[in-house]
Amino acid sequence: MAKYAHDDIVPFEASTLDKKEQVADMFNSIAFRYDFLNRFLSAGIDINWRKKAIKELAALQPKIILDVATGTADVALLTQKILKPKKIIGIDISPGMLDVGRTKIAAANLQETIELTEADSATIPFAENYFDAITVAFGVRNFQHLEKGMAEMYRVLKPGGKLVVLEFSKPTTTGFKQFYNLYMDFITPSIGKVFSNNKAAYAYLNKSVQAFPEGLTFLNIMNEAGFTQTYLKKLSFGICTIYCGSK
Repeated sequence: MAKYAHDDIVPFEASTLDKKEQVADMFNSIAFRYDFLNRFLSAGIDINWRKKAIKELAALQPKIILDVATGTADVALLTQKILKPKKIIGIDISPGMLDVGRTKIAAANLQETIELTEADSATIPFAENYFDAITVAFGVRNFQHLEKGMAEMYRVLKPGGKLVVLEFSKPTTTGFKQFYNLYMDFITPSIGKVFSNNKAAYAYLNKSVQAFPEGLTFLNIMNEAGFTQTYLKKLSFGICTIYCGSK
């Protein structure tokens, strides 16, 4: 398996835990403020990013969908609203985030449609060719072993199925790029500290974005995992990118 720079980016550098365990601990600690900070830090644009990613699956009309790194089930809930599939299964390594997600699902009375389970992207607990589609929003950057996670998603996807990945990327437009770097380097960690009492989590956000193999490099990783018809769409001056591939 190849190694990528972001594999070594961890939330707590002094910790002896591996990346997966640190990421789980980090999200457990900020779960209670995660949705609020997403809306606040992105001025609500993150909802539109998720909607655009989900709509990449509209033509496929998938009936059984896997949402990897589902977190608080934002994408799962939006997917149900937009695509109306028969079943959505969300997996995540953070029980704290899943607890928040289950509360939201229960409030929407969607327990029969959306099911959340604690599981790792490197060992997805489902049979080959099980899902019609797979979504991952802001999650692949946190994989401890990127290629293993991509291979697992390919394995459980049905032939003819589609993977949609939504992930942060780095803008390149002069002027906006400088503002973005200032925002991510200083403002985001400071706001994270105020509202979640965890500056390290939001400093990690920026470091992991900077190190992630984005753009055509990530499309090539998808291709090497077996995905075909791969393409990307940049959103909001390149702050975020949608990546798609089929099996």
